[in-house]
Amino acid sequence: MSARSLQVGFSQRVQLPWLERTAVLQMAGLPKEGIEAALQELLRSMVSVGGQATRGNREKVITILMRTWVTIPGELESFRDEGLSHVAHTPQDQHMAVHWGMVMTIYPFWGMVAETVGRLLRLQRTAAATQVQRRLREQLGERETVARAARRVLRTFVDWGVLAETHEKGVYTAATPRPLANQDLAVWLLEAALRAADTTAVSLKAAGQTPALFPFAVMPLTVRAFAGHPRLDVTRQGGTEDLLVLRYMRIPNPVAP
Repeated sequence: MSARSLQVGFSQRVQLPWLERTAVLQMAGLPKEGIEAALQELLRSMVSVGGQATRGNREKVITILMRTWVTIPGELESFRDEGLSHVAHTPQDQHMAVHWGMVMTIYPFWGMVAETVGRLLRLQRTAAATQVQRRLREQLGERETVARAARRVLRTFVDWGVLAETHEKGVYTAATPRPLANQDLAVWLLEAALRAADTTAVSLKAAGQTPALFPFAVMPLTVRAFAGHPRLDVTRQGGTEDLLVLRYMRIPNPVAP
């Protein structure tokens, strides 16, 4: 998919506890309708309070939550289920990495914002909203929806604690990267980055250093970490470089909620 054909999709500020709740409801085996009802109840006093619009912000947030953990494409079910397993079996402080990976897989726009922010942070230790918006418009076109959605994703990054505001309005610095202590989770997150980037292969060394994963300190991984993986392979190119290869590509990006 070309950058210009990518749909924005992620257009609301979404809090981590809402994604966590959605994942827990999915693991509990509730039907889709039951999860939607539970999310409506959860968000009734938080989003679009008193609003009566058919497609208000609350409904848009619920659409994002559902698409991230519940109504996912069939080809992503094994990937999603592994993510749910990480939610169930890893410490709470590791869960943000799982939600980050799942969101960027379903909504590549999130990954584009993260990639842009990560590159800016490496260059100058700060990222300004105006810089991020300009670079995204260069890739996706001069659409107001792009600038507006970028602002909301950036605010979500602040809400999640991966960016911090500076004394200068609209300029952010990065929080200390969070170490990923679980090798299997690190492998899963690299797969998410591959899917979000819409590419089938990347050098193994570069994979763990992708700017889109700037909130995390990804441990160096060897070829052995991918042995027997159902969706990833590591192949040797030119006798010197190991390539991380995604066997199955992701589905087209969802339309905006």
